This record gives sequence, structure tokens and C-alpha cells, in this order.
Amino acid sequence: MTENVQQFSVAALQAGDRNEFARMVDAFTPKLYRLAIKMLGNEQDAEDIVQNTFLKAFQHLRGFESRSSLSTWLYRIAANEALMLLRRKRPETTFSDALPEDEGQSAEYEPAEFSDWCCLPEEEFVSSEARLALDQGIQTLSENLRIVFLLRDIEGLSIQETGEALGLTETTVKTRLLRARLRLREQLSQFYSERMHRNVETK
Repeated sequence: MTENVQQFSVAALQAGDRNEFARMVDAFTPKLYRLAIKMLGNEQDAEDIVQNTFLKAFQHLRGFESRSSLSTWLYRIAANEALMLLRRKRPETTFSDALPEDEGQSAEYEPAEFSDWCCLPEEEFVSSEARLALDQGIQTLSENLRIVFLLRDIEGLSIQETGEALGLTETTVKTRLLRARLRLREQLSQFYSERMHRNVETK
């Protein structure tokens, strides 16, 4: 993952340097908020997650051993906070490494519908409509698929970092990521099919 972790002095943070901590908060707030809002879909909940993440980071910085990057550590706290909030709202939901849908299933999930989007102009993929369709598609994913997709494909963590942040094996991360990508492709198939037809008709 591309990040500017070297900008921050872990030693200064652990020594309680509030200026350094404020710099870290400024740098990571947009990323953590983006993760939380896409995970929870609620602005107030997302703001609470970000606030709780930095509060817990401040409380536990002295125990940070740099076995993972600073950003992975913060994402781990934020992910845990988000998943705990979801658990409180839906106690029947679990997020362990051995979820039922991971057991006895291969990564070869086959969506019901595929469309070939190769002929669409690039602007179709970055339009506000496309971003909205993607956000809506992400919300249809189960929580365990959604968090893996967000960390890996939206936030840019590596497979290893995603596993570290969620306490999952790399194999589980890869399986869930593939499943999430294929399900999103299925969700977005109709959206891009309509735009492909529209582009053909306007030529």
C-alpha cells in the first residue's frame, strides 16, 4: 500500500507528542471516515467510529510494536469498531475467520449475469452515476465481504495488510475479495449494460 507512514515519528507519538498525534489525525481522518461511511452508511455512526478509533489509538500507542504499519493498525481499530457496532445492531451477525459461507465453498462463485464493458468510454466508469451505483452495490454485500473489499480495493491495503487488519488468513481474504468483486460485477451489470446500449444508440 502506498502511504506516507514515514512522515510520522512512532517514538514521538508514543511519547505523547500531541502535535505529532494531531498531524496523524489530520492525515488519516479522511481515509478512516471513507471506510466507516461505506461500511455503515450512516454519517453519525461513521463520525463516531473515527473518533473512537483515534481515542483508542491514543490510549494504546505505547503498546504499538510496529509489527504492522501505522496505517494498518489504525484500519484494524476502525474495522473492529465498525464491526462491533454492526454486531450491536445485529447480534446474529458474526465476522469470524470461519464464517459459514467460507466453509466448503471454493472461490469459484459464478454471478448470474455478466456484461462486457470493454467498449464503454473511460468517463462512464468515473461519472457520479457510476460512483453512486458502485456505492449502492457495496451496500448490498454482506458485512464480511464488504469490509474486505473496502480495505483492499477502496483503501488500497495489500492482501497481507487486509488480513492483519481483520485477523483473517490471506486465503480467506482472497476468497472473500473474489466473491465480493464478482457479486459487485453482477450488481453493476445492468447499470453498465444500459450505458453500453445508450452509447451505441448515440453513435
